[in-house]
Amino acid sequence: EVYPGRYGPEEVLALRAREGVTYSHCVPTILRMLLSAAEPHAGTLKGWKMCIGGSALPAGLAKEALECGIDIYAGYGMSETGPVMTVTRLEAPAGAVAEVDEIERRCRTGVPIPLVDLRIVDADGRDLPHDDAATGELVVRSPWATQCYVGNPSASEDLWSGGYLHTQDVARIDPQGYVQITDRIKDVIKTGGEWLSSIELEDVVSRHPDVAEVAVIAVRDERWGERPHVIVVARPGSSEVLTAERIREWISDAVRVGHLPRYAIPERVSLVEALPKTSVGKLNKRALRETYY
Repeated sequence: EVYPGRYGPEEVLALRAREGVTYSHCVPTILRMLLSAAEPHAGTLKGWKMCIGGSALPAGLAKEALECGIDIYAGYGMSETGPVMTVTRLEAPAGAVAEVDEIERRCRTGVPIPLVDLRIVDADGRDLPHDDAATGELVVRSPWATQCYVGNPSASEDLWSGGYLHTQDVARIDPQGYVQITDRIKDVIKTGGEWLSSIELEDVVSRHPDVAEVAVIAVRDERWGERPHVIVVARPGSSEVLTAERIREWISDAVRVGHLPRYAIPERVSLVEALPKTSVGKLNKRALRETYY
């Protein structure tokens, strides 16, 4: 095993080449940094298998990584689960929907690893069907999941309400057992009585060829309660000038083919130079909400 210390992209790429690293895991932000740093020599990334966790793997980022030769796929877990709970399976299982393309399959949250017991439940803790349509909170059990928060019995009781660890993630599960995280409970956008997934909207915008990074948050709206605010970082050297109207047109195209509901088209689109990150490189939506909400 090789531990890189600080995540400077040039240092990580040099370390990978020197040590012959074949497998790594990181958050999407780190992958974006590595791809940008390696762009003049993208061929050097071939033969690298990489599992992405910490936040959703955008389809646009996965496509770029594959084109550079990285065998990319998603996994899921959290600090309280030690951390891994699910890993995507690249081969199509028996009975799987044939229309699911390779990029989408690689970006899915995955299937539970051995000894993981996993369910989706409604607000009253009742099981929801595994039909790839019903969404609820993902709750899990495993031998290595944390049992409590030290010095915080109230939070520990809430964590294990009903005998399962509550992840605070909203998900759906298909008949083959594939889990798909659709949002964090706190990040779901409640607009006009409907729930809109910020992750699904981010995924669509990430596929735009001139978008480097995207974040979607809820903002207050007098009429609808909340509405999506799309915040975008343009790709350096974009073929065209990226504008808010071009982003709205891209989202409208996704709505027309049924990939998003019509209420996903945002009134607010901001173009920024960078998105705030946490100390471990994850997108800091709390900071964005403090700025825009």
